[in-house]
Amino acid sequence: MPRLPTPATITEAPAASRALLEAVAHQLGSVPNMFRAISLSPQTLEGHLGLFGALGKGTLPAQTRERIALAVAEVNGCSYCLSAHTYLGRTFAKLDDAEITANRNGASNDLKADAAVRFAAKVARERGHVSDADLAAVKAAGYTDPQLIEIVAHIALNSWTNYFNEVFKTEIDFPVVEAERAI
Repeated sequence: MPRLPTPATITEAPAASRALLEAVAHQLGSVPNMFRAISLSPQTLEGHLGLFGALGKGTLPAQTRERIALAVAEVNGCSYCLSAHTYLGRTFAKLDDAEITANRNGASNDLKADAAVRFAAKVARERGHVSDADLAAVKAAGYTDPQLIEIVAHIALNSWTNYFNEVFKTEIDFPVVEAERAI
């Protein structure tokens, strides 16, 4: 049962959040429960969408961003985010089932992406306490310093939504995928 009174429609959200929710609806075709729940704090919604939008303009491919989101959601045991990113990964990033399974296990079937996903899972699992060798491995796969910064930002953004959805028990409005294990 959700722990927040999620606005059922955009017009039921706080006035300061409505334009932001309209933009989400335009981009995704609907407004998922998570965004409507976050809208109770217009400033938080603005911050979330701002970081999400800025990172969308970064240099990491959409597929890698979704792979990271899946790995982090599994580490944090967030079924809402696993459900959302499984749907988004299939629909928009065109990830297949084998890739999604690999991502949930903290890996990728794509050689370069594998380094980023392994690094992201380790950063999430170890709460940022990674070794010089961990950093060297992801750099050796071809990731630049700006891309490493983006990877860490994606981990943080996804951890924030994982925590939000777990704390407030956001009702899953995607085909349900249950978190199985912390990787």
